[in-house]
Amino acid sequence: MASDLRDRLRAGFRWTDPGPGTDLLVSDRSGWWRDPLVLDGLGPGLAGLFAGSQPTVVVSPEVTGFLIGPLVARALGTGFVEAYRAGARRPIAEPMTWAAVPSDHRGDQQHLGVRTHLVGPADRVLIVDDWAATGAQARGLTSLLGLLGAQVIGTAVIVDECNPAISAELKIRGLLTGDDLS
Repeated sequence: MASDLRDRLRAGFRWTDPGPGTDLLVSDRSGWWRDPLVLDGLGPGLAGLFAGSQPTVVVSPEVTGFLIGPLVARALGTGFVEAYRAGARRPIAEPMTWAAVPSDHRGDQQHLGVRTHLVGPADRVLIVDDWAATGAQARGLTSLLGLLGAQVIGTAVIVDECNPAISAELKIRGLLTGDDLS
C-alpha cells in the first residue's frame, strides 16, 4: 500500500501559479483530500514511518494537521491533541502552554500552543503535519512539548523537503520528498 499511496499523493498534487507579481509557485494539495484512498491510507502510512515507536498521543498544528493528525491517531490507537496558532479566531478558555516557532519558510515567526492538561511527562508524542520545509514547526512543537515534560519520538509528514541534517536532528520522516513533487 505504501508505494500505491505515494503514487496517489504524487498524482493528486500540483503546483499553481498565483498570478502576476510573484515568481513562486504555490502547492495545491486539494487533490489529496478529494481522494478517498489517500484519506484511507494516510493514517497507516504516516504511522508506519514510526513503526514500533509506541506513541501515546499525536500532536498536530493547525490547519492541515487537524485533518491528518486524527487519521494517524486512529491508526495508532492513540489520542489526538491540537496545537493552535496564537492569534486564532477563537478564544480558548483553558490554560495553554505556548512556544515560539522559529521563522518558517516564508520568514514568519509564529507561536503554537496546546492545552496544558492534555500532554504531560508520561507521554510519548508523535508530531504529525503535512509538510516540513524548514523544520521550524517541528522544532517549535518539540520545544513546547518538552516544556510539558513529554518525550517527542519524531515528526511524520507527507512531504519532507528539509535539509537532511535538520530532518535527522528533528527525526522528521516523510512519505515523499520535495523532489518527488518536482
